[in-house]
Amino acid sequence: MKTKTIYTFLLLLFILIGFIILDMVSGSVKIPVSNVINILFHNNSTEWDSIIWKIRIPRIITAILAGMALSVSGLQMQTIFRNPLAGPFVLGISAGASLGVAITVLGFSSILPVYFFGISGNWLIILSAWFGSAIILVIILIVSLRVKDIMTLLIIGIMFGSATSAIVSILQYFSSENLLKSFVIWTMGSLGGVSQSQLNIMSPVIFIGIVMSLSSIKILNISLLGENYTKSMGLNLNFSRIYIFLSTSILTGTITAFCGPVGFIGIAVPHLTRMLFKTTEHSILIPGTIIIGSIIMLASDIFSQLPPSNTTLPLNSVTAIIGVPIVIWVIIRNKKLVSV
Repeated sequence: MKTKTIYTFLLLLFILIGFIILDMVSGSVKIPVSNVINILFHNNSTEWDSIIWKIRIPRIITAILAGMALSVSGLQMQTIFRNPLAGPFVLGISAGASLGVAITVLGFSSILPVYFFGISGNWLIILSAWFGSAIILVIILIVSLRVKDIMTLLIIGIMFGSATSAIVSILQYFSSENLLKSFVIWTMGSLGGVSQSQLNIMSPVIFIGIVMSLSSIKILNISLLGENYTKSMGLNLNFSRIYIFLSTSILTGTITAFCGPVGFIGIAVPHLTRMLFKTTEHSILIPGTIIIGSIIMLASDIFSQLPPSNTTLPLNSVTAIIGVPIVIWVIIRNKKLVSV
């Protein structure tokens, strides 16, 4: 690894630590940096201790996990599909998770009471999101065994996403006002609704997905050279696709289940990483994407809290503000990009 690359990683790590500290002191209750450091190393049993350990640290960990998972998913999809606008939602996995939640929250309104769905972090909602994304994954995997052209598979994934979004819209149209409000709030995305017990499940699942991604570095590098070269290297195309899709589903589906459908991070961060490191080598891009994705998500969390006030913005609004300019830049830069 080049010295410049090592220095870049060290700089990113320092920036990451800085944003973690900044996120700890941000919020409606202002806590000085010195007090935060004291709380981290000493248990004083004060009100600030509870705020740091029970609210802000779980939210920071959630932000880091979400940034890692969505960014790596986007990198994998852009590499496999060789399309700069491919992201973690491209296969309809996120749309499938939204459909699962919509059926649970909006479709069962006549069976279960309204208050049953009032908490965004409810386990029933999380399980529904997982189940919805799993169904879409199974369908995509079956299709991938028959469809050999990767761009055709990309289009099919987009169609699945559109179909599930249409069903969600129908459920929204016929739902009650209270249930519709709960669902819309979930779709806005949130990092603060993940409890410690949920984080204990979310963390190892994301870890498994990241390990799968790191183990697929060789597959991703070879995929950049095209399907014919991949075959000549002796790699099984179907197995490689299934492995990458499974990793992406685990990462994207889990974040969507716990945090809602967070957009644009998966598209934007891989491009920022390539710009910074100026390489296509995934042994550098994946770790770089993990760190930059964490930084961007922490920055989004800090910005969403509007430090001068006590108001909190929807997470998806903030990530869109960050991601849209990058996506527009990618479209302008890639003049030969084929619109799908």
